[in-house]
Amino acid sequence: MRAHPSDTYVVPPSRREAALRALGLDDASLLAQCEEQFFVASGPGGQHRNKTASGVRLTHSPTEISVTATERRSQARNRSAALERLRDGLRRLTFVPKPRRKTKPSRSSQQKRLDSKKRLGLKKALRRSDRF
Repeated sequence: MRAHPSDTYVVPPSRREAALRALGLDDASLLAQCEEQFFVASGPGGQHRNKTASGVRLTHSPTEISVTATERRSQARNRSAALERLRDGLRRLTFVPKPRRKTKPSRSSQQKRLDSKKRLGLKKALRRSDRF
């Protein structure tokens, strides 16, 4: 899994370890660690969706991750979708980015780059002189 370029937040080791432990659990054990909330989800789905508490919010307290699922009319399906999202979030927490090191282009690569820029500039200059 690759990190998004905007992910500059460094995860504390304790949260990373908790996420690794949670990923090793089965669904029932992971749900036991979570605070589960049900709420009325709005949107399409008619009376069944608008009058029943089919939306699911899972909050995993050891890692402080909270996910919701509201796209289905069934509470059970929303619970399984939220559990998948929670596992994705836990996987994201376990990612350790590689340290970046500054690199300097070699002298020959710098020279090649300058030569290609000069050639392109000459080509454009010739185009300008041909027009008039």
